[in-house]
Amino acid sequence: MNEYIGRFVSWFTLATVVICFVVVVLRYAFGIGILWLQELYVWSHAIVFMVGAGYTMLHGGHVRVDIFYDRLDVRKKAWTNIFGTIVFLLPWLAVVAYYGVGFFEASYRVGESSPQGGGMPALYVLKSLILVFCFLVGLQGLALMGRSILILKGHAGFLPEPEEFTKR
Repeated sequence: MNEYIGRFVSWFTLATVVICFVVVVLRYAFGIGILWLQELYVWSHAIVFMVGAGYTMLHGGHVRVDIFYDRLDVRKKAWTNIFGTIVFLLPWLAVVAYYGVGFFEASYRVGESSPQGGGMPALYVLKSLILVFCFLVGLQGLALMGRSILILKGHAGFLPEPEEFTKR
């Protein structure tokens, strides 16, 4: 799922660049500032990071202490992934989701929009990405943990290996 979502969200990177370019040209070439357009590129940038985080995790793109992890064999990487998911990732996501729900609900309840006149409406939509982030990264963390368990049990032959297990 994160593979397809990541491919779709990657187009928001292009959108962010194009929107930012248009904002800069309008502002500095023509002296025109369009606030909602400026905020739109911030929103598209947020979508890339919040919704694309699971895709990044799928491809082993998040920060690790590579000087240790890269030297481990496949089984030790699997143990490290299980430990990291249970001890660090899932509790951290639970805290982020817990506070994110309140953050989103408060925004939705008052119909929060941009504090700037003429800015983007429905700011709660942007804040809902916190929960989307938690869901997608949590789902990918569980998938990584499941894959790691299969590797430890010796049943991983039918699975395509993720990049993080094949990096050396």
